[in-house]
Amino acid sequence: MPGAQTIMLKPSRSVSPASKHVLATRARDMRLFATEPERLLWRELCGGRLGVSFRRQVVLGNRYIADFVAPSLRLVVEVDGGIHARRCTADARRDRDLARLDYQVLRVPAQLVTHDLPAALASVRAAVEALRH
Repeated sequence: MPGAQTIMLKPSRSVSPASKHVLATRARDMRLFATEPERLLWRELCGGRLGVSFRRQVVLGNRYIADFVAPSLRLVVEVDGGIHARRCTADARRDRDLARLDYQVLRVPAQLVTHDLPAALASVRAAVEALRH
């Protein structure tokens, strides 16, 4: 056709409303059905007990659900169970993606939370203090 133009569209990087809804629903379910290590750690993080407010099962970057987030410090705390031993590459990619969003990720082994909660809390407290200064 004379005068016709071809318009090239960039691939969209946005997330569909349906995908956002799926993530939000999944995060809600994860809050309702938390693992035992997540419940133990949440009891210590909730209510600003470490001097900073944490939220749990938070959607970040329209792609990931973080176990715990201190929004004011942009700190993500992940409780890693046994499956994470087989997910090293995926976890590293996720950590890099979250770092691009200016989040620092602290991974705490679920075994540590279950068997030595004070040591797990010391790790979180150290990360909180490091980011405050």
